[in-house]
Amino acid sequence: MLAPLDYAVIAAYLAAITAFGSWFGRFQHTTRDYFLSGHSVPWWAVCCTVVATETSTLTFIGIPATAYTGNMTFLQLALGYIIGRLIVSSLFIPAYFRGDLMTSYELLHRRFGRRVTSLSAGLFLVTRSLADGIRLFATSIVISVVTGVPTEWSTLIVGAVMILYTVRGGAAAVIWTDVVQMFVYVAGAAVVAFALLGRIPGGWDEVVRTGTAASKFTFLDLSTDLSAVYTLWTGLLGGVALTLATHGTDQFLVQRLLAATSARAAATGLVLSGVIVFAQFILFLLIGVMLFTFHQYVPLAEPLARTDQVLPHFVVNFLPSGVAGFIVAAIVAAALSPSLNAMAATTINDFYKPRATRVLDEAAMLRLSRRITIFWGVVQIGVALGAEFMDRSVLDAGLAVLSLASGAVLGAFILATSLPSVGEREAWAGMIVGLAAMLAVWGLTMVAFTWYVFIGAFTTVATAWTLSRLRPERA
Repeated sequence: MLAPLDYAVIAAYLAAITAFGSWFGRFQHTTRDYFLSGHSVPWWAVCCTVVATETSTLTFIGIPATAYTGNMTFLQLALGYIIGRLIVSSLFIPAYFRGDLMTSYELLHRRFGRRVTSLSAGLFLVTRSLADGIRLFATSIVISVVTGVPTEWSTLIVGAVMILYTVRGGAAAVIWTDVVQMFVYVAGAAVVAFALLGRIPGGWDEVVRTGTAASKFTFLDLSTDLSAVYTLWTGLLGGVALTLATHGTDQFLVQRLLAATSARAAATGLVLSGVIVFAQFILFLLIGVMLFTFHQYVPLAEPLARTDQVLPHFVVNFLPSGVAGFIVAAIVAAALSPSLNAMAATTINDFYKPRATRVLDEAAMLRLSRRITIFWGVVQIGVALGAEFMDRSVLDAGLAVLSLASGAVLGAFILATSLPSVGEREAWAGMIVGLAAMLAVWGLTMVAFTWYVFIGAFTTVATAWTLSRLRPERA
């Protein structure tokens, strides 16, 4: 159990980050300020916020657990993340900045109309609610393990903080607290790594010896088994497709890019973030190998309920007071990159405005945007409370939820930017077929979730293109 000093550190961090995020509320006068921070974010801040957005508690506790029970083959997926960013920078970012958009889905509206836009934006709202609810639950696991506070109460406390500073500070609060929190959780990971090395007899040499003997440093898997989660092929195809979907079409991350001062700043920050994320994954995987080595000398007194708890267990049982509190604060920092503002932007711009029967002034629209932000926060808290009944890794669950429907949406964006001959009906039909195909793959096969986006996008594009070629007027 944590000492009083640790609780003080955690409480001070939550209070500070809430105050810091809320401070940006004074600059929110219009919905454009609230959702895009007035296009004022420089490239280096774009880089930091993308890294922090992509890194969550799922990363902080899930990646070490992956290496603890397996090896480093996850890096193959991370390699695809870098390649995917290069494609997003050349294909999607220029199109977004040519249109002066508030959300990514407005690009689809201008190209295809309401049906394709509503389906894509609706899928974003549903899948993001589920994925980020799982991410909030992952944070609650950590807090519960190290403090003894029930996960339900941890969820409510962290969820309330998340809602409070997002509602008050808008996109600027989310982006700039991301910048701060990236350095906080990286420092926390470094502290854990050095603490482990200090407790392992023989230090780094022993980690290398034990890890090598247990094949922990294996990072290449050339298997063609479609049920294997992390292989070179899922990295080069699945990882690239997943990044195109999350960083190129998903409003959660695209909002960070749209807030940049220019398309060049957005592209520079995005590409650099891929390199940093790759290095970060190496650090977290090495922590997993260190934990495995450490527990060869200090066996667990009893089996953990879930492997995701191995890092929190070390923090609470083997780190001194104050340091443990800082690590918990770092894990919480990885969780506090909420999607609530992005979801409110999508609700307002892609659903409310196109259907509104009367025009609200900016003050009224800003109030409505904040109420919708609160609504989505409550939804994510509800998902987190229900996620306790999952029986799988929170990392895999979070990625699988995002992957299931993202392929069809990515397919629509590829059609919008690369295939001008495809019309609205073909794009709509392609998305429906793509979603149906993914439901079949998910329910009837053992194909790994890392293939989902690639399969969904390919099916969507192939179907829409084929239908466009069969259009009667082409005959």
